[in-house]
Amino acid sequence: MNYVFPPAPTATVPVVGSTAQFPVHRIYCVGRNYAEHAQEMGHSGREPPFFFMKPADAVLVVPPGSTIALPYPSLTKNLHHEIELVVAIGTGGKNIAVDQAEQHIFGYAVGLDMTRRDLQNDMKAQGRPWCIGKGFDHSAPIGPITPKAAAGDVTHATISLQVNDAMRQNSTLEQLIWTISETIAQLSAAWELQPGDLIYTGTPAGVGAVVPGDTLRGSISGLTSIELKVV
Repeated sequence: MNYVFPPAPTATVPVVGSTAQFPVHRIYCVGRNYAEHAQEMGHSGREPPFFFMKPADAVLVVPPGSTIALPYPSLTKNLHHEIELVVAIGTGGKNIAVDQAEQHIFGYAVGLDMTRRDLQNDMKAQGRPWCIGKGFDHSAPIGPITPKAAAGDVTHATISLQVNDAMRQNSTLEQLIWTISETIAQLSAAWELQPGDLIYTGTPAGVGAVVPGDTLRGSISGLTSIELKVV
């Protein structure tokens, strides 16, 4: 193949217990998927799920046992953290049934949906798309992917985020409004899912701002935790 310039390398995420890398195809994110977070953002109830996307190269891999620098992005004065379970798709499909969805999962990881909240809110107020608030460089930190068979029952896992050792977010995945399987089914009705897709499944209550110098520690029981320092 003759390219006009060398193509960018594929974004990848390491896999726990393997030397293989998980190649990222697309990043889908679920909005307002915990009731308490929906309420703190001014909404309530089990509304139909909605989705937004981030570029595949927005991933910022956090190796186990390391503290990775998270660059403070441009144009914002209100960078927010959102801790999330990430579902890695291993088998693609379209119009996947809820009871078949788990068969399409490769594994799980701890992730952060970093958000330029001021830019997002400004775009919302103007009725414009808010990609600029969500899809910027390094906006999708992620830890290594634990294969499904090694992850245990994530549906009952605890999920938490500490900032400078102070707990900011603390919940369980039982609190998801739309379950992992329901989310996969809904997504696959709108897009044909592909191997390599990552699904950020939503964040619990407690989102807030971080500033340079802050250290973030994200955990989900049974998965590899992540630690980042805002610089």
